[in-house]
Amino acid sequence: MEPTRVEKPWGWELRFARTDRYAGKVLYIRAGAQLSLQRHDRKDEALLVHEGTLDLVLGLGAEGRVVRLAKGLSWHIPPGTVHRFRAVTDCLLFEVSTPELEDVVRLEDDYGRAGVGDGPEGRTG
Repeated sequence: MEPTRVEKPWGWELRFARTDRYAGKVLYIRAGAQLSLQRHDRKDEALLVHEGTLDLVLGLGAEGRVVRLAKGLSWHIPPGTVHRFRAVTDCLLFEVSTPELEDVVRLEDDYGRAGVGDGPEGRTG
């Protein structure tokens, strides 16, 4: 597979692996930017902060919490977990997951994108 760079309103992602069993991406998130508050019905993912500092928002409203992840720290996000990545500084993340990259249910989004899925144009996150 040829790596594919996908421009995002918060930075970019580089998709370097996708099979019927797993997917791998590198995400760059600009300082102060954040991805959608989202959940996945089937997608199971884990991330590693390679550079920068990331606030991982987990849950909704008063029931939610924020976990600060610095360089070298990782986190597992099982299906159904409400979450959001928020860059404190410029961040470079490695993400591995099951292959359902279009499995995104957006609960909030700073960029006016639709609520469910993204289809083949690759706007997830």
